[in-house]
Amino acid sequence: MVAFLEFEKPIAELQNRIADLRETAETGTVDITAEVAKLEAKSDKMLRDTYARLTPWQKTQVARHPERPHFKDYIAGCVEDFVPLAGDRAFADDLAIIGGLGRIGGRRVMVIGHEKGDDTASRLRHNFGMAKPEGYRKAIRLMQVADRFGLPVVSLVDTSGAFPGIQAEERGQAEAIARSTEACLELGVPMVAAVVGEGGSGGAVALAAANRVLMFEHAVYSVISPEGAASILWRTSDRAPDAADAMRITAIDLQKLGVVDRVVPEPVGGAHRDPVAAIAALASAIGDELDTLTAQSSATLKAARREKFLAIG
Repeated sequence: MVAFLEFEKPIAELQNRIADLRETAETGTVDITAEVAKLEAKSDKMLRDTYARLTPWQKTQVARHPERPHFKDYIAGCVEDFVPLAGDRAFADDLAIIGGLGRIGGRRVMVIGHEKGDDTASRLRHNFGMAKPEGYRKAIRLMQVADRFGLPVVSLVDTSGAFPGIQAEERGQAEAIARSTEACLELGVPMVAAVVGEGGSGGAVALAAANRVLMFEHAVYSVISPEGAASILWRTSDRAPDAADAMRITAIDLQKLGVVDRVVPEPVGGAHRDPVAAIAALASAIGDELDTLTAQSSATLKAARREKFLAIG
């Protein structure tokens, strides 16, 4: 059963009532089919109405939902013949960023993205999707391989930000993020980035300086988390909802600002309620963008990418 968020409590109560009625029907002789159908219709309408008017803070909660599809789910759902490539050839293999060769819609691509993990053990192993310098240096290496062999690059962004620990700083975190961003901008092949969950700060931009930036309907993308902004502006994270409103972190707002090029619709209730449909929608959108970009020359791709990001702000 789907884990309900705080603002979904009325829907959860209705779903629980439906479950109780079904359990009663299994042990009794009373036909309650009509009553259940009525409640299900009411629940579906409530879900649609709720998700049609989500606030930026509520969208942040949806973007962080623990059951939302992660990188490994996208690989399993839309990337064929995936071959992972590990390590930065200098220090270690950072599992917060995973990448490798594969096919999307029959087209050979290099896929790179953040992996958060989906249970306690895997979240710890992947460091909750917060990459260290070696993760970004691995991404640079894979982008250079793609450039060398003429393969489009597809990146899936889902991180609260780069890892801020002392060890990461000692190994050159800021420099690694800058170099990764530079590598994106210097690619002579098409690059499509998709913000599929959280897009947090430089840790996200380092994989998202692409020709086309896609964003899921209920994803968020910002220079700092709402809690972080609230702590700076109001000295308390309790004002995070206010910060989220002010920061323009939603897909629609960012598309209007020119930061995001395309918003990919999610199933009603968020990608976590129908991962298969969400992954299929993203794969189709990526395919459309690559169809357009692959017809352009290397010089045109570089120039367009540079102009795109210089124009922001």
